[in-house]
Amino acid sequence: MIRAYKFLLRPTVRQAQALAEMLRDHCSLYNAALQERRDAWRHPSKTTVKYGGQSAQLKDIRAFDPERQGRWSFSSQQATLRRLDKAFAAFFRRVKSGETPGYPRFRGVNWFDTVDFPKDGDGCRWNSTPHDPATRVRLQGVGHVKVNQHRPVAGRVKTVSVKREGRKWFVVLTAEQDQPEPLPATGSAAGIDLGIANFLADSGGGFVPNPRHGRRAADKLQAAQQALARFPRRKAKDRTANHRRAVGKVAQLHGKVRRQRLDHAHKTALGLVRAHDFIAHEDLRIRNMSKAPAPKPDPDKPGTFLPNGAAAKAGLNKSINDAGWGVFLTILHAKAESAGREVIAVDPRDTSRTCPECGHTAKENRPTQEKFHCVACGHHAHADTVAATNVLRAGLVRRNANPA
Repeated sequence: MIRAYKFLLRPTVRQAQALAEMLRDHCSLYNAALQERRDAWRHPSKTTVKYGGQSAQLKDIRAFDPERQGRWSFSSQQATLRRLDKAFAAFFRRVKSGETPGYPRFRGVNWFDTVDFPKDGDGCRWNSTPHDPATRVRLQGVGHVKVNQHRPVAGRVKTVSVKREGRKWFVVLTAEQDQPEPLPATGSAAGIDLGIANFLADSGGGFVPNPRHGRRAADKLQAAQQALARFPRRKAKDRTANHRRAVGKVAQLHGKVRRQRLDHAHKTALGLVRAHDFIAHEDLRIRNMSKAPAPKPDPDKPGTFLPNGAAAKAGLNKSINDAGWGVFLTILHAKAESAGREVIAVDPRDTSRTCPECGHTAKENRPTQEKFHCVACGHHAHADTVAATNVLRAGLVRRNANPA
């Protein structure tokens, strides 16, 4: 199996400058390759430019510009061109499927934050001893950069990536390792229901409160964004020191909220995986759930629109995004795979409207957000617990129907 590790880099001032130059030059290569593809398509001959042809030009590009392109790893530049090729492949796939295409865009220096090295030892070298404070990663054109390695890396390192987040630098490793020993069996199964009032409810009647990290940081973030809005929009190289500090403050607050969500998701998922052998959850279409409502044109007054509840839906969408369900489910599946647990997604329809006692399904069974009261048999419970119970039953049925 493949596992990723992320460590904080401790570059010197000179190394941080070299890292920034590396990002800048790879961004320039990405944009130049995108421009070549655009120009080829606009040409009357409709010439098609692909990754193979652009990769073959790298040798000449490096010889022509040794100061900006020749100093960096050849393989990392190939990875940058491959990233553009994947963007075009995704664009054409969306065109064929009828989705919103989203043509690949040029990247500004602040929006290009990662350089990939496809193979350890080719332009980079991970040099690590477990719990050794002198851990370093060697990067071509940068040197040996100190790494704050807070845990050992198990397995053989496959790829290395350098990523910038705000003012901090990170190294991301992928390592190939054997399947770990599964956790001891507990004989327990659980269904979970994700929500807004409570982050999670399980079929056993337990609840995990919603931490609402984004809402708690909203006032500070609003003040920081208002302070940033007072500066005129300028390119990064033309910003004043105060402007750069305002940008950094907003990035710092967003980064803190993101780390808090990740920490909460990891701890919650780990608790579930340790406690249960089998976990069922709703197969949520989060992107569809957080879409803005479609406008309603007024048939009597052309050019005007009827109320469509956009303001209320915007608040709900904000709460859904703040909860971070997608990140949590991704982490839950990854931890379950490592621990030898089974996780199944089930259809969420009517899970909170179906009585777990008699099976009666009706909208009236849920008179309020929290209460469930069956109009047929009189069973009453918390609506989220009822939903989690129905999710567990649906998951067990699906597992038994597909024993393989």
